[in-house]
Amino acid sequence: MSDLKNQKCEACRIDAPLLSEQELQNLQNEIPEWNVIVDDNVPRLTREFSFKNFLDALNFVNKVGALAESENHHPEMVVAWGKATISWWTHKIRGLHLNDVIMAAKTDELF
Repeated sequence: MSDLKNQKCEACRIDAPLLSEQELQNLQNEIPEWNVIVDDNVPRLTREFSFKNFLDALNFVNKVGALAESENHHPEMVVAWGKATISWWTHKIRGLHLNDVIMAAKTDELF
């Protein structure tokens, strides 16, 4: 295991490499509850987290937001009563980068 949750995001460039299918498959073993969802032809790592109420979901989203600011890598977050959905992808390259898998692992750690 690569201990993703302890890695740091690197600054991403427009020419940064997308994860290959094989790389993504290997890394997904470390974040098994995340799914690859394609939206507008862009793959994203997405997971829905369940909570007892709205306030718990909101508090979690705020923690993920603080994490995103600290790593300068920002997800899409949707909060609703009893759940929060987080999606990670790299906007500059319109796809998945190692940073996204690192952030998914860090998000799991927060949960």
